[in-house]
Amino acid sequence: MGERADAWVLHVDLDQFIAAVEVLRHPELAGRPLIVGGRGDPTERAVVSTASYEAREFGVGSGMPLRIAARKVPDAVILPVDADAYTAASAQVMATLRAHPGAVVQVLGWDEAFVGVTAAFPESTARDLQREVLERTGLHCSVGIGDTLLRAKVATAFGKPQGVFRLTAANWMPVMGERPVTALWGVGSRVGRRLAAHGIGTVEQLAHADLDVLVDEFGPRMGPWYRTVGRGEGTRTVDDAPWVARGHSRETTYQQDLTEPAEVERALGELLAQVLADVAAEGRPVIGLTLKVRYAPFTTKTFSRRIRPPATDPDELLAQVFELAAKRDTSRAVRLLGLRAEMPMPEEARDGHTPTRSGW
Repeated sequence: MGERADAWVLHVDLDQFIAAVEVLRHPELAGRPLIVGGRGDPTERAVVSTASYEAREFGVGSGMPLRIAARKVPDAVILPVDADAYTAASAQVMATLRAHPGAVVQVLGWDEAFVGVTAAFPESTARDLQREVLERTGLHCSVGIGDTLLRAKVATAFGKPQGVFRLTAANWMPVMGERPVTALWGVGSRVGRRLAAHGIGTVEQLAHADLDVLVDEFGPRMGPWYRTVGRGEGTRTVDDAPWVARGHSRETTYQQDLTEPAEVERALGELLAQVLADVAAEGRPVIGLTLKVRYAPFTTKTFSRRIRPPATDPDELLAQVFELAAKRDTSRAVRLLGLRAEMPMPEEARDGHTPTRSGW
């Protein structure tokens, strides 16, 4: 008598995706330290988008200034970002996942997706997906298996690279209990510091935290949610509905610091035009703006506001952006500006509701 087939969530995460795509295009780079970022010029201001495992051994990681990465690995090959190539490779991978019999695919980004399957032996299904992706795209992936989306997502890190790992209610606490809360999906360093202020440092402590304490710190919605995350619980259903953007953002790192008000205003106008072009394609108004300002050498501040009533007029929105920019420290030179415009989700637009939280 065979094993009973159950519903599982698989999290498929491509290994060193951008670097791997570049190696497929340039096979001679296999095994060499490879860094991808900016226009591929470490003398310019740019950050690392990805680094191959060989480069990571030298301490290079995503978000690191390209010039610092180049110093860490003088022999590294540094290539420019080619978004079109990565988009095409990602599309191949997602098509491969969708072609697997019975699979429901929820895309998370270029290099990862949840896959809902019904299987008696989910590890076998995971290996099948790894083989299919490799055969059809030449790319390797790791797969986390879980009984919730959160557990599957967290499990993937234990399988990297090219491995498979399962996390369920049965082994969640033995595996995760003593790990720091920042090992959880959705808990960053800032939230970790806020939790630490209440003596909550590990996953087990978060799972058993006083709900009143969490609500006082994070509010009636996010407080209970963080405890749910600590327990590895949450949704078990993979949703293959087309992804709808909550907002659009653009940012630019300037090769020369912006020091004059006119330079900043001109740069903001250019960013807003780019963002509004993306928003216009969605057919939804703007309900929130967030301005990111990175001062020289590397201090970042963000300023946000709600837009009521929702707006589409570029002149009106530019005035709002300038009001946000007036909050910055005008005595400091600016090396990066970023702008994000949030839109109501389709169901919110129909119901006349707007979200209460924003994010970059």
